[in-house]
Amino acid sequence: MDIFVCVGSSCHLKGSYDVIKDFQRLIKLHKLEDKVKLNASFCLGHCTQGVSVKIDEVFAECVSTDNIDDIFEKYVLRPFNQT
Repeated sequence: MDIFVCVGSSCHLKGSYDVIKDFQRLIKLHKLEDKVKLNASFCLGHCTQGVSVKIDEVFAECVSTDNIDDIFEKYVLRPFNQT
């Protein structure tokens, strides 16, 4: 699974580096280092919606440190639990 977190100007100002740190923490917590690749990316085309994240082919918008646990559960853990 590939996770791309936008670090472009708009997302950077909205906290993308904090989102990356939280993804790193969650990936390690759930021991997914060998299954999930975390990447920084420039503009994902959803600038007005807050920090943009692309998880495989799915976009998660308005990602923040307040909702990252829910995003991680829905888009990362759930797909792994279904296989």
